[in-house]
Amino acid sequence: MSDNGCGFPAPGLHSFLFQPIFTVGGFEFNKVMLLALLTSLVVVSFFYAAFGRAKVVPGKAQMIGEAGYDFVRRSIVYETLGKREGEKYVPLMVSLFFFVWIMNVWSVIPLAQFPVASVIAYPAVLAIIVYVLWVSLTFKRHGFVGGWKNIVGYDPSLGPIKWLVSFIEFFSNLLVRPFTHAVRLFANMFAGHLMLVMFTVASWYLLNGWMVPAAGVSFVMTIVMILFELFVQAVQAYVFVLLACSYIQGALAEHH
Repeated sequence: MSDNGCGFPAPGLHSFLFQPIFTVGGFEFNKVMLLALLTSLVVVSFFYAAFGRAKVVPGKAQMIGEAGYDFVRRSIVYETLGKREGEKYVPLMVSLFFFVWIMNVWSVIPLAQFPVASVIAYPAVLAIIVYVLWVSLTFKRHGFVGGWKNIVGYDPSLGPIKWLVSFIEFFSNLLVRPFTHAVRLFANMFAGHLMLVMFTVASWYLLNGWMVPAAGVSFVMTIVMILFELFVQAVQAYVFVLLACSYIQGALAEHH
């Protein structure tokens, strides 16, 4: 933290930087990387425990796993892509949903207390995976010429403005789409973590004489922000997967 000369350790960009846990040949392994690896381990371990030895009469882990899997499948994939087209993409979308969600949840876990998605590199990689899948499906389904028509929204019925629309669609789909897909998740987790740090630090800072009541207010706000973050974390996982499905739906849709 930096006190900015006033004694208050204000959070800032430095709150998202961590010293390396260890360094090997110039490669630095830090807390964020550790949490990302733990995210993968948690997701894989849970679903292995839930479905590794699936039973007709499910146990608690299997019931929770089935509920989570069915939620993503029916509420996101089927609603966007339909059952016939969407079934093959359910495993990917379930993996994305729970990976993003657990990455976010670390921000309210003691000792961890940091959302991995607040570091832009992690949402960016996930967005690139979806982007590559969308582009490849577009050209696979429609061919080279049809694929480009699908991407740029080429429509002769628009008359003279069809080229302007195509240019806007090209810029929006090929350049802006992956950026906004990643930044939407990143920005929400970044801002949420900054607010949590602000109120948490303020609660300690204000424990001084007549400012104790203000510390109590700050502490209450910390609890409120934690509860709000729990909601936002799940919503952002939902939105990320929903957008991924909508992009795939656009790739598979027939161009008119």
